[in-house]
Amino acid sequence: MAKRSNVLTGGMVISRTIQKFGVKTVFALAGASHTFLLDALDQDDIKLVSGRHETATVVAADGYSRVTGRLGVALIIADQGMPNAVTGILSAYEACSPVLILVARLPTSWVQPEEAVDHDALALVRPICKWARTVHSKDRLREYVEAGARRALSGRPGPVVLQIPQEFLGAAIDEADELDAALTDTPKPDAPVEAATAAAQLLAKAKRPMIVVGSGATRGNAGPALRKLSKDYNIPVVANALGRGLVPEDDNLGWSWPLAQVAAKEADVVMWVGCRMTQRLGYGLAPRFAKKAKFIQIDIEAEGIGRNRNVEVPIVADAGLAVAAVYKALKKQKAKPKKSVKWLHNALKPRLTRIAEVGLGDKDSIHPYRLAREVMKRLPKNAIYVGDGADIQNFMHAILRIRTSPGFMDHYPLGSMGIGTPLALGAAAASAEMARETKSKPRPVILVTGDGSFGFYPSEFNGAVQAGIKFITLISNDGAWGTEKHGQNLAIGRTVNCELGDVRYDLMAKAFGCEGEQVTKPADLGPAIDRAIKADGPYVIDAVTSRTAGHDRKTDPHLQMIAFEDLAQSRKKHYTPSIA
Repeated sequence: MAKRSNVLTGGMVISRTIQKFGVKTVFALAGASHTFLLDALDQDDIKLVSGRHETATVVAADGYSRVTGRLGVALIIADQGMPNAVTGILSAYEACSPVLILVARLPTSWVQPEEAVDHDALALVRPICKWARTVHSKDRLREYVEAGARRALSGRPGPVVLQIPQEFLGAAIDEADELDAALTDTPKPDAPVEAATAAAQLLAKAKRPMIVVGSGATRGNAGPALRKLSKDYNIPVVANALGRGLVPEDDNLGWSWPLAQVAAKEADVVMWVGCRMTQRLGYGLAPRFAKKAKFIQIDIEAEGIGRNRNVEVPIVADAGLAVAAVYKALKKQKAKPKKSVKWLHNALKPRLTRIAEVGLGDKDSIHPYRLAREVMKRLPKNAIYVGDGADIQNFMHAILRIRTSPGFMDHYPLGSMGIGTPLALGAAAASAEMARETKSKPRPVILVTGDGSFGFYPSEFNGAVQAGIKFITLISNDGAWGTEKHGQNLAIGRTVNCELGDVRYDLMAKAFGCEGEQVTKPADLGPAIDRAIKADGPYVIDAVTSRTAGHDRKTDPHLQMIAFEDLAQSRKKHYTPSIA
């Protein structure tokens, strides 16, 4: 631990400031530019996880934040690094992840008036983050870092970019007493009593109520209140993104949105909790939801309310406090539990029946459903699942059941292929950190990805091995960009620029020091996953999967877990398969 004094380097000031926000792991693609900051972090026993690409470094901090609920911190440089980091910053922005990106800028004396890009302006990242600033005085480092962290964590969370001239990190900072001052607690907005009462009245009168939850419900710690509300009043909870697992997906009251969305149009009252009405959720419109359905919407920010349709009961409040208030109001009204959720089970029956028939008895090739079933047989209740790719995630959504939260993350909503690898790295680093705090075993992390998506950031396994971070990676290798390949075949009867060939991805992992193997036979897949679970470090399984299964998914509506349509057509006619 570094000796405390009133004369510190800028790096020490930053290290001590982020520790006040509970940060114990930092993700860094950094060397000379961050020397004094890296030195301070290391002396303060902050675990450093090395990155090999700026987007991956930011995404790893994002994954860390999604698991811990804390601030994620990423270190990159300005000139070459900022353009590389754009995809990671935008992914965090879309996913509402609080990530503080500390950008080291070249020394001020190096900045030339004729530079092609004025990095001081931060114009490149302003539209894709909550806040972007340059620190203009070494004596204000604590102020700027603290302000940036608060901005990232407050309201609807998101990434903040803070650019720091390199010379500030090694500069002497006087009068640092304020570093030890306690942080002011930020109060969370509660639901107005009248709004909670109105929501309770709608739910009490409903015949077929449904609760749709998203990442905001997890950020707001709404799990305990949601589980009580669902259980005591027999209301199904359908979850998306980071909200999955808040109510265990038990095929009764807990469901995932990708699987159970076919039942949404049957609901007469829908309560949205920390979930935006985006394209993936049919914009909240018919035909995905009934035109006459009544909506309750809970969101931390007012601009998210009534995004595409009228909401009968809008509630601008913290998700956890609001759900608890609605539950309390139902108790006060002495509302009776719903008699049955049979309506939802009936709506899902054709889909579940079809899914149960597919991928059985395969002896020559590994069907993606076989892969998904083998994973589910072995997935502990407290596991953290990370999803990436296109075709394989459609298949996984049909079989996957998440039973704890936070227990699910993927590249949604931006959909940037490849970020599953650094997300898993960050999630596993978070799991290890939390295990050290509680003196328990780390929660296992498993990444299921496609061969195309795996190819983006495989070098991040270098950092995982160096940091001693374990997660399992299972690659569905069909030798192609599967979704594009089968889409082109249906559209033009042939494929162009979609084939990836026979690549040994397990050997790529081994090059970075991971254990790995390729599996080609269905019977060998389960034992391979067992070996991965028992391994001490990162383990990669290259599973050669069916090259035709994706065609069946494209043509069978029952197997399509992700539906697409634009907003205008949603208001007129449903062009996606009728099942969704």
